[in-house]
Amino acid sequence: MNPFKSSIYWRLLIWFCAANLLVLFLGSYLTQRFVEYTTAVEINWPALAQDANQHYENGGAPALADWLAEQRHEGILAAALYEDGQALSPGRLPPSIQRSLPAWFDAGQDILMQPRPGLYLSVQQVTGSGGQVRHFVALSRSHVRLRPQTRATILLGVQLTLSLLLIGLVGWWVARSVAKPVEALRNATRRMAAGELSSRVGRKGGMANDELAQLAHDFDAMAERIEALVAHDRRVLQDLSHELRSPLARLHLILDLAQNSADPAQAAAYFRQAESEIARLDRMTGEMLALSRLEGGIPGLECEDIDLAELARECLQQAALDAQARGVELLPGFSATPIIVYGSAPLLERALDNLIANAIKFSAEGGKVELQASAASGMADLSVRDRGPGVPEAELGSLFRPFFRGSNAARAEGHGLGLSIAQRVATIHGGELRAANREGGGLDVHLRLPLAPADALAAQSE
Repeated sequence: MNPFKSSIYWRLLIWFCAANLLVLFLGSYLTQRFVEYTTAVEINWPALAQDANQHYENGGAPALADWLAEQRHEGILAAALYEDGQALSPGRLPPSIQRSLPAWFDAGQDILMQPRPGLYLSVQQVTGSGGQVRHFVALSRSHVRLRPQTRATILLGVQLTLSLLLIGLVGWWVARSVAKPVEALRNATRRMAAGELSSRVGRKGGMANDELAQLAHDFDAMAERIEALVAHDRRVLQDLSHELRSPLARLHLILDLAQNSADPAQAAAYFRQAESEIARLDRMTGEMLALSRLEGGIPGLECEDIDLAELARECLQQAALDAQARGVELLPGFSATPIIVYGSAPLLERALDNLIANAIKFSAEGGKVELQASAASGMADLSVRDRGPGVPEAELGSLFRPFFRGSNAARAEGHGLGLSIAQRVATIHGGELRAANREGGGLDVHLRLPLAPADALAAQSE
């Protein structure tokens, strides 16, 4: 993974850059205040002016220049000694200050002012040994006597202390923001390993929208999927054990009667009945396994473009023999235009077989089963209609539940799995299966599936 695309990387970078900038500005500010308010050696401006005058009278301009150079090393930014408005040695005062000097000199007063924050200006009047009036002008960044080296040392110390403090705080916050989601993931994993399949991470630990939050989301999705699969397997096992109990009891009774029968013909009849029960158990087990695979998800499902109308015709042909044996007439109603859907042919064929078989099974002798297919608004609609007993309105919501057999199902054999399988096939293909009672009796089951992309565009253009 590219670290530059990681939100955690950028979060760490931004916070540490912010901490460094805060250290830089806050360190300078605190250093200035530290120098201003905690240094006890204040500059004695009158004494400094007298010292400058004394060096000039004792050694002239060269001695004054040497003394001024020494003062710059002691923390004075710029200084000069004036007599009759002229500098007795070269100075480095700013032009704005030099323009104001005549007015200050004429005032005849000592001046101590702060032209701008962090800068002090002193104008001191001194008298020479010969009675000459001179003026000492000096600039300093502080009102205290502090060497630049000492100032740099204080600044470095303050910034180092602040760096350790702020970086420590930022590091603690970042470590906490990373450790809490990891701890939440760890606790959820431990609970899940202990058998608590409902454990989830959620948004614990103040997660940001980063890779750790995505990992927690993926873990919750995985846990939810595992819980659903385990619950499904348990439910299937319970349903299967419940549904197999009665056929197995009947099979045990039939075999017991066959063993205790003295008449071979009667025993043979019992054995044929046992074979029928075994076939019934085999069908039930196969349908349960099919439903289990559908509800558990089918990996590697092979899909292709399928003509739903043509597939329905083939399913009708396969069901014709069963319909003829029951005296039921099959009435197809398909347009000549292909209805193309994208999906698995075996699964769709199984769903259609179940719908048609269910309609035939509940139709009375001489009844009719209508099968129609059409396409509109990007959806394929296939309906299977019969004139059987229908389903009570209160039971329609449970019609697609596994092993559900309504109050009208006593007249037909079955396990209550056919419609469940068909409904699950529809869901896998992005469609739906609905059922409604027909006026005059019977059931109308609608299978709706999305058309294949190319076929859906063609239907819209028409």
